[in-house]
Amino acid sequence: MKRKSSKQLSTKAWIKAEKQKQSRIGLAIFLSLILLIVVPSTYYSYNILSRLNSQTITNELKPKAAIVDQLSLTFPNQTFIETATNILKQAGYGVDYYPGEAVTVNFYRNLPTHGYKIIILRVHSALGWYGEPPVCLFTSEPYSQDRFIYEQLTDQLTRAYYNVSGESKYYFGILPEFVRSSMSGRFEKAIVFMMGCNGLSYIDMAKAFTDKGAKVYIGWYNSVSVSHTDAATIKLLQHYLIEKLTLKQSIQETFKEVEFDPYKSLLIYYPLEAGEQTIE
Repeated sequence: MKRKSSKQLSTKAWIKAEKQKQSRIGLAIFLSLILLIVVPSTYYSYNILSRLNSQTITNELKPKAAIVDQLSLTFPNQTFIETATNILKQAGYGVDYYPGEAVTVNFYRNLPTHGYKIIILRVHSALGWYGEPPVCLFTSEPYSQDRFIYEQLTDQLTRAYYNVSGESKYYFGILPEFVRSSMSGRFEKAIVFMMGCNGLSYIDMAKAFTDKGAKVYIGWYNSVSVSHTDAATIKLLQHYLIEKLTLKQSIQETFKEVEFDPYKSLLIYYPLEAGEQTIE
């Protein structure tokens, strides 16, 4: 009877051992399958995340440029926008484009906060009555006496207008004092290309931008046609950003190629010492 009992216990132990063995084998197979699935997917996910993080870091480190195209409402030029964007990207800049309807008073107010290193202002601009300073930069925001009252009373905003099909349309215009007093933040050595008329007939606006941190302000000494400022700005960007000429040399080469328009306006810059500098 003892032998029989001993034999039965051994059989039970053997069965139990076999079950444990099979269980361990099954667990090993299951874990192997999990590893076969998880490891490649983890590696794949890691690579994707690494690339995304690398791209994000690269984009954050890349200097940024802005094309402010208030003129798109009256004188659109898609060829200019595409060509300027390509030159800026070739020079290593990320590019933000702002169409005319986006160019409001508050847009100008927040412009320094974006950290742009190059700002192209393709905007209408004008002097006061009888050609006196200061110059104002047009917004696309319709003028009203009841809005931005403080800014109007403190000579930061004015009423600006131009004729469209024989009809005068009135908009808010940005004055130099608005740049100094109401723009948020600083430009941190930005280069400003002011493409409108009379941008540097007087230094008021140029000085306001440089007082606000801009490195250099480039503009026209007189009125200028839209087609001429578009053509000259493209040439200037090419010489200055791609060929890495000094600003003075870039303007000289630009005028060799585009010459003068009927207004005989000169493209100049402020401050004068910036003329010997190349783009960083």
